Amino acid sequence: MTSTLVRPHRPHPSPPRTADPRARARDWAEIQERMLVPLYEAVYERLDVGAGTRLLGLGCGSGLALLMAAGRGASVCGVDTDEPRLALARVRLGDPARLGLGGPESVCARETAAGSRFTVVTAFEPLSAPAAGGPGGPGGLDAAVSSLTAAAALTERGGAVVLAGWGPPERCATSSVLRVGARLADPMCAPARWRPCGRDDLETLAERAGLRPDGSGRVACPFGYADVDSAVRGLLSTGLFDAAERATDPTQVRKEIAEALHPYQRPDGTVWMPNVLRYLIARV
Repeated sequence: MTSTLVRPHRPHPSPPRTADPRARARDWAEIQERMLVPLYEAVYERLDVGAGTRLLGLGCGSGLALLMAAGRGASVCGVDTDEPRLALARVRLGDPARLGLGGPESVCARETAAGSRFTVVTAFEPLSAPAAGGPGGPGGLDAAVSSLTAAAALTERGGAVVLAGWGPPERCATSSVLRVGARLADPMCAPARWRPCGRDDLETLAERAGLRPDGSGRVACPFGYADVDSAVRGLLSTGLFDAAERATDPTQVRKEIAEALHPYQRPDGTVWMPNVLRYLIARV
């Protein structure tokens, strides 16, 4: 696994801030997205994704998960709110008509479902707990519920909707780095503002969207990087440090991320952070 997750990147210095959305999208595609491959593989294997599967990827990013599903024979469609990432997905998949900007309400998702409803919907980007200011933050939970509800309406009865979240904090080394971003974004709330999903957070989200939980699993997803600079770029590309960059000096954000990574740097300079992600399969 190490040889897959830790690979050299073209050496070039990091800019002082992650302002260029196209550069951030490239960092996501080249460095960070592959960290979730074990999650994609575990879910596809469990659901037997292949010929006959009609899959909708919510937050499809630069399309790696869709590409893997298509490689198994599935018919895929993806939506994302990040245009630069979506542009990379169009190149990867070679079928722009199957990709749409926005959520499940986008034209491509609705037109695809008009022919045959989806059998699988995936929301692979790990969700954080309500304190994270993400799906559980003010308005965030409602937005997540709304997106899942809209996706479920495009899915056949009995179809699977997959949600993903961080595992227990003691098994997610990356959580200590993410707390740095939370502290810089809002010092008054302290590091406790960020934590991984609680035990039942995914089930609660699914039930709020009218879905029936039908099994779950845990997957080891270590984050491995060629060096600290690659790790900083990869982590910034997730968007989880955007609030910190807005609230303080972006150079300071990068510096503190690098410092938080030192305990995970190995003698050869690579960075290795063991993580466990959790996924929930819910039914329409």
